[in-house]
Amino acid sequence: MLEVAGLAKTYPGGDQVLCGVSLTVKATEVVFVIGPSGAGKSTLIRCINRLVEPDAGSVRLDGVEITRLTGADLRRARRHMAMIFQEFNLVERLTVMENVLSGRLGYVGLWRAWRRRFPAEDVELAFETLARVGLAGFENKRADELSGGQRQRVGIARALVQRPKILLVDEPTSSLDPKTSEAVMALITRLAAEEQIPALINIHDVPLARQFAQRILGLNQGVFVFEGTPEDLTPAVLDLIYAGAGEELTSALGGR
Repeated sequence: MLEVAGLAKTYPGGDQVLCGVSLTVKATEVVFVIGPSGAGKSTLIRCINRLVEPDAGSVRLDGVEITRLTGADLRRARRHMAMIFQEFNLVERLTVMENVLSGRLGYVGLWRAWRRRFPAEDVELAFETLARVGLAGFENKRADELSGGQRQRVGIARALVQRPKILLVDEPTSSLDPKTSEAVMALITRLAAEEQIPALINIHDVPLARQFAQRILGLNQGVFVFEGTPEDLTPAVLDLIYAGAGEELTSALGGR
């Protein structure tokens, strides 16, 4: 279980992005966070795994206080928090297999990682995971030869081979066309269910959140203004979540 309490972040320029937010993501639960640009969605995800340092608050994963960890302890904890990025974050000149195996870097020694000498079981796991995300036979292709949807599938495979305790997903469909976006989101939620991994997913696409979420949180100006099911996401609630966002609401609704 992920437990976040009182998380706050103000950037050096004085912008307070998170204002003491709290949330829980239970075992096997898929929770979506929606809200206008600048609401704090990406900062929330990055504070949870401490890619961005929060100013206050606590993050617990299965009882471990993440915000108090340093050094090797923090690196070990991050093994259990797999990230799927908006811009894929692949090494373009490396092969698909090499990018996927980078998800195992936290489990092998520095020398073996530098030489790309992974245990046979890790390589087997990578092959199996590539097949599960629909990329069997792509292992020797370079990342820069792939389409956007294929690149995101590589990112999903990389996250899964970490054997994480939670998936943290930051706008995974923003660079993809609508058909590919739906396929990618279906893949993420299906694999999370199969692996029984909880997921916290930021997304700008309200119809996709309605389609795939078990629970939705609405973030505006660094605070949660809504928590409920997809069925609770009425036009009035959307107006509340996207208050002052103007065209952002129309964009989130897919132009409707």
